[in-house]
Amino acid sequence: MNPDKYKHIEDSELLKYFYADKNNEWLGVLLQRYTLLLLGVCMKYLKNEEEAKDGVQQVFLKAITELHKYKVDYFKSWLYMIAKNHCLMKLRDKGKIPVEINERLLATPDDTADKNDFVAKDTALRQMEIALQQLNAEQQQCITLFYLHKKSYHEITAATGYTLLQVKSSIQNGKRNLKIMLERLQQNEQ
Repeated sequence: MNPDKYKHIEDSELLKYFYADKNNEWLGVLLQRYTLLLLGVCMKYLKNEEEAKDGVQQVFLKAITELHKYKVDYFKSWLYMIAKNHCLMKLRDKGKIPVEINERLLATPDDTADKNDFVAKDTALRQMEIALQQLNAEQQQCITLFYLHKKSYHEITAATGYTLLQVKSSIQNGKRNLKIMLERLQQNEQ
């Protein structure tokens, strides 16, 4: 399956297809759609690129296993929680957070308030992805490397071939443009 062929199909529709025929290719399309998001979440918590990449693979495996057992309504939020929980457990195992992890962090949403919070986070993440894709290529690349991959200005310069001034300018202008686009997207959804 070519994931680009299905980019205009909503997550809920892809999940419906998966639950109807149990074909893992539908999950492949969904998981590929959120690879960058998962990598960002894992980088945020684990602060190590190799561990983050491994975490993404672990989240994929868990998602595939769990989706065969349970019905999920809000895929992106559910996937985010799996990634977050995976990272918290890794940190706990390393002794970087207390063993008594707040049960609320590890729980899946049961009440309406939690579900509303998930929907709000899902909407914010979707808007951020849309806004990020609307940046020009240079800004998008610099913002992604700086914020998601935690690269320094000099590392971005080395990786991209842009000058230090171009990198700083792309990040500054990209942040400003993201803020403007997010405000517009939020206004359009109200």
